[in-house]
Amino acid sequence: MAAAVTMLLDASNYVLILMLVALGLAIVFGLMNVINMAHGEFMMLGAYAALACHQSGLPMAAGLVVAPLAVGLLGLAVEELLIRRVYARLLDTILATWGLSLILKQSIVMAFGPGSYSVPNPLPMPVSVLGVEYPAYRLFIMGVALAALAATFWLFFRTEWGLAARSVIANRSMAACLGIDTRRLDRLTFACGAALAGLAGAVITPIVSLDPQMGTGFLVPAFLSILVGGLGSVAAPLAGATAVGATDNLVSTFYSPVWAQGVVFTVAILLIRAFPDGVMARVRRRA
Repeated sequence: MAAAVTMLLDASNYVLILMLVALGLAIVFGLMNVINMAHGEFMMLGAYAALACHQSGLPMAAGLVVAPLAVGLLGLAVEELLIRRVYARLLDTILATWGLSLILKQSIVMAFGPGSYSVPNPLPMPVSVLGVEYPAYRLFIMGVALAALAATFWLFFRTEWGLAARSVIANRSMAACLGIDTRRLDRLTFACGAALAGLAGAVITPIVSLDPQMGTGFLVPAFLSILVGGLGSVAAPLAGATAVGATDNLVSTFYSPVWAQGVVFTVAILLIRAFPDGVMARVRRRA
């Protein structure tokens, strides 16, 4: 029983982090039709922003605030200087953002060096969950992720901005004809997606090793989550992240991370083959 509870908590922890990363990526892709190959590097920048706060003597809470704000502002600048110039050219967005990812990685290498860093755990004590001692900080990560996801859903489903954003996702041309400022929405959406990635990177700093390549490990599962869940809905990538993250974590627990990667890709291919529009497409059609 104790092993099952621990396994469930570990899987939930990884799935929620993956949801944060995948949701930001899906918002940008769904609204702007931009494949952001630098999304993993935005997550990396969030982690290094939290590291910089720690090195400056600031508490962990400051890093969780500074990281998404800083990465979100960078997202605004990237959208203005780079992304807006390659709209409607899907292959160009891939090349442009891939080049951006290389620049960001090398910038971190020049600023912090190629080595790895670690941040002390601010909540080292365990907490009893269903009779199992579990790290308190991992529960904190889950709480932050749930709060961020709830805030994102509130923004998209309970505000006028969210209504306009979902209109653009459904039909950009019609939304523009109705007077919606799609240019402003694109700018804010890219910043929002970058900020979510920055928050994900900041919150995991005490439990991972920080290095310039850390974003790649989350970018591929995030893309798989989107492909499995489907586009056209804010909730669909969350279903995909649950399938991909749970499979990855459970196989890693019973076998090895190498086997986990193979199983995840196999399951993703089978699901995409069975549901080309995503596993949530049928649910949306019935609704």
